[in-house]
Amino acid sequence: MDQGNTAFLLISAALVLLMTPGLAFFYGGLVKAKSVISMMMMSFGAMGLIGVLWVLYGYAIAFPGSEGLVPPWSIDWSAIGLESLLETPEGAAYPPLAFVAFQATFAILTVALISGAIADRAKFGGWMVFAGIWATIVYFPVASWVFNFGLADDGSFAYGGWITYGLQEVFGVGAIDFAGGTAVHINAGAAALALALVLGKRVGFSKGAHVPHNPPFVLLGAGLLWFGWFGFNAGSELAADNTSSLAFVNTIAAPAAALLAWLLVEKIKDGKPTSVGAASGAVAGLVAITPACASLTPIWAIVLGLVAGAVCALAIDLKFKFGFDDSLDVVGIHLVGGLIGTLYLGIFANGTGLIYSGNLTQLAVQAIAAVSVLVYSFVLTYGIGTLIQKTMGFRVKNEDEIAGIDTVVHGEDAYKLETV
Repeated sequence: MDQGNTAFLLISAALVLLMTPGLAFFYGGLVKAKSVISMMMMSFGAMGLIGVLWVLYGYAIAFPGSEGLVPPWSIDWSAIGLESLLETPEGAAYPPLAFVAFQATFAILTVALISGAIADRAKFGGWMVFAGIWATIVYFPVASWVFNFGLADDGSFAYGGWITYGLQEVFGVGAIDFAGGTAVHINAGAAALALALVLGKRVGFSKGAHVPHNPPFVLLGAGLLWFGWFGFNAGSELAADNTSSLAFVNTIAAPAAALLAWLLVEKIKDGKPTSVGAASGAVAGLVAITPACASLTPIWAIVLGLVAGAVCALAIDLKFKFGFDDSLDVVGIHLVGGLIGTLYLGIFANGTGLIYSGNLTQLAVQAIAAVSVLVYSFVLTYGIGTLIQKTMGFRVKNEDEIAGIDTVVHGEDAYKLETV
């Protein structure tokens, strides 16, 4: 066992777990003061619920030890409760439980990301039921499509998920998704769009009607997200080597460029660059570089960041044009940014992109992967959300939304103003 790589993997897992509290601050600062607790609790609720489900059966579905596409045929029944993974096989690079822990943090964060689309109007109970069902039938299978892989006894490749490895048998190249552009960001972004449509618009929804109550929270959250993202991207190499170093550098370069591009678009559109724009631009760049961080030179990572920052800055206005209330721009940043990063690889991926190979095969494969995850996630999420709304109810009453759902749902206020 390589203790250095084991330590690297465990530290990376801790960094990724920190991203969910970071997301809570990022989202919490963006909502109004009367719903900040509700917003942050959805992230912490995901940490609790998905952490337990991952141990019970999530890992067994996502990493079934075979090429199976969907449960129950692809479940590794011996891994239920992780009992079969307590011992480290001889010759393994790291303990199986280190990998289990690392992937658990991805599952938690992906679910938490969706909550930004339904801010200010969702019941906590409805959210928790949704989170459990969605993780089980959407995230765990999709994670298997993208991240599942296995090696033969001699160390050679044995099998893998159909998106990253199965497509290779058909097209000669598999889809590239190093750290989760499809499984995390397109998946969560498509789900966010579906839930926004199910729950409908907030009271008084219009451009400029809902402003962030605490931009410093937003900046703090973005900083924690960026810090944790080094574990997210570099850690996905599962080893402290040259590839993880490239991913690390690109996780600096792309979001830095995206931050600048977002601010430039804001300056041109609105006349003023904002702190929320800087934070959002950085996150857009982080999203876009996630699938691509190990497959681009740093220069092409900067170009990707510039494209993602500018396009996402414009994409957040789509909700006003098309009339869906994606409260905190999960669609405009994670779905659009995830699509940009995934498709960008078809042109600029080292070795297989258009500019290197002279053909569009990689782009075609990237598009198949992106569209497959988008459609699967959107359709199932819409069904899950509708079922919850029509049974136990998912959205709070309008009068509760206006009064402030922190008090109604949690019996707490984020801020107490004392008068003397």
